Amino acid sequence: MSLPFQTILHKFCSYEWICRLLMTIIGVLVCGFSVGFFQVANFGTDPFTASATGIANFFHVSYGTLYPWLNLVLLIAMLFYGRHYIGIATIINLIGIGFMADLSKSFLLQITPAPDFMARILYLLIGMIILCLCASMYMTSNLGVSTYDVVAISLAKLKTPLQFRFWRVLTDFFCVLIGFLLGATIGVGTIFTAFCMGPFLQFFNEKLWDPLLIRMRSADIHRQAQLGKIFKADSKN
Repeated sequence: MSLPFQTILHKFCSYEWICRLLMTIIGVLVCGFSVGFFQVANFGTDPFTASATGIANFFHVSYGTLYPWLNLVLLIAMLFYGRHYIGIATIINLIGIGFMADLSKSFLLQITPAPDFMARILYLLIGMIILCLCASMYMTSNLGVSTYDVVAISLAKLKTPLQFRFWRVLTDFFCVLIGFLLGATIGVGTIFTAFCMGPFLQFFNEKLWDPLLIRMRSADIHRQAQLGKIFKADSKN
């Protein structure tokens, strides 16, 4: 077996890469599913969804229809200022988020066609937890990010003392303003995510997903060491 082939095989069969791939697929799609919780709760969606909903209302189309086109425009811009962030997550986000959002909204409305106040609060809390947890999951996987997430990530890499959470709050606030001006529902859910999502993302990155990938990397090193011993034993025989 040639060395380049061995290198490629090791990379894509490693525990770490498989973990990253699963984090990317699950994280992106479940993020889309969380949007339905915000929409049914009707306390306001997350900032980017609020701006996308406002734009969708302006063009008189559904969120699921508008979302891929909006992201396509952002993807074109991303080719100029952040093409190295394009990956599997970017593509899944482009084609899957809108569909998952419409699917979850339809599913929740079948369960509770007219949710009462307590059910709406429950949906809001569930949506917030899922969104922050899963957005952090796929961003940490480092297999690409959404066209919107790359804005705050790129700004955080500028030579300033300001961390990612500050830039995320700033970009979220800008999205809230666009959504408000275009008639999207702006409520406690929107405000909470605008000011808290950045810190929560950073918290989950540092306390949950980064340590998980470190453990997977250690498991790969241990596996390679064991394989090395087996190969040496075979060569002696």
